[in-house]
Amino acid sequence: MQTITSTNFNFPKQKSVYKGKVRDVYNIDGKYLVMVASDRISAFDVVLPKGIPYKGQVLNLIASKFLNATKDIVPNWLMGTPHPNVSVGKMCEPFKVEMVIRGYLAGHAARTYNSGKRVLCGVTLPEGLKENDKLPEPIITPTTKASEGHDEDISREEILKQGIVEEKYYVQLEKYTRALYQRGQEIANKMGLILVDTKYEFGLYNGEVTLMD
Repeated sequence: MQTITSTNFNFPKQKSVYKGKVRDVYNIDGKYLVMVASDRISAFDVVLPKGIPYKGQVLNLIASKFLNATKDIVPNWLMGTPHPNVSVGKMCEPFKVEMVIRGYLAGHAARTYNSGKRVLCGVTLPEGLKENDKLPEPIITPTTKASEGHDEDISREEILKQGIVEEKYYVQLEKYTRALYQRGQEIANKMGLILVDTKYEFGLYNGEVTLMD
C-alpha cells in the first residue's frame, strides 16, 4: 500500500516550502498556507524510515474537525480542507510558545513530580498526589517553541520577562487555552474518554490572536 512521505508541489504565487517532521507547508504569496499532512511518522524528534498509510489523512481531518468545533471560542487559521491530506488557511505570525494545559498528573508532569519537584513552569503542585490523579484545577505549563530539538519548559513570568509574548496577548492565550481545554473535555466525555492534557499554538492574524494548532 502506498504512502505519502514527500511532496514536491509548485503552486501559483508559491514563495517557499517548509518541510517539517510530518507536514509540508507551502507559503502562497506570503498570505496563505497550503499544509500537506504526510504519512511520515516522527518519534522523539526522529522521522522513521517508513510511513503509515492514511496516517496523514487521519491527522489532517481530526485537526480540521476540532478547529471547526471550536471556532466559536477563538478565530483559527483554517479556511478549508480541499483534500483529506490538505488544509488551506491564513498565514499567521506565530507566538514563540506552546500553551500546554494539564488536567491530570501524567506524563512529563508526573515524572517531574515523582522526581521530588513541586513547581512546574512556575505552578506549585500540592503534596500527596499520585500519578494519573486529577489535578484540583487544570494548570497551564507553557513550553518554548523550538525549531529543532526539544521544547523547553518555561513559566508565565519568564515569558513576560523575556518579552517572548506581550502581556496583553498572553492574557488572551491563557483565556483561550482554558476555554479550548474545557470544550475538549466536554467532547471527550461524550465519547467516554478523558482529555488528560493537550497543547495549543497561537499566532497573530491582522492583529488578532488566532488558533493555529
